[in-house]
Amino acid sequence: MGSRIVSASTTVAAPPDVVFSILADPRQHPRIDGSGTLQGTISGPERLAKGADFGMDMKMYGLPYRIRNRVVEFEEGRRIAWRHFGGHRWRYELEPVQGGTRVTETFDYSRYNLLWAKGIEVAGFPERNRRGIEETLVRLSRAAEEDAARAGEGA
Repeated sequence: MGSRIVSASTTVAAPPDVVFSILADPRQHPRIDGSGTLQGTISGPERLAKGADFGMDMKMYGLPYRIRNRVVEFEEGRRIAWRHFGGHRWRYELEPVQGGTRVTETFDYSRYNLLWAKGIEVAGFPERNRRGIEETLVRLSRAAEEDAARAGEGA
């Protein structure tokens, strides 16, 4: 990848539609958050689409705050990304593979100018977000595999 992009991937033993259903439902984001910052959904549609806005209760360094996001990339079953006022994007890309779905999560702050990008780096966000991404992928895998198993039981 390029500079100002932090990314990790995993293979999930669930089909892309199951994984995407979790990502496209903001009420499920607390279920998969590996950063420890997400506290809950405050507003938004039940299912995200391009241009949709949704808000989340957050907490960082012990301080609660609210953030509003807008979906800026959307390809059903394959890719979803959102951004907030800061301009960086959280992106999930899904690729069907043998036995499931390859999921790549990315924190992309490449749209910032040099000064803002340095501020993000000095504050330690790239490494902090790398750890959060790795844990989110573990939790997303678990959630999608549970949902796929549950759907299989109902079939």
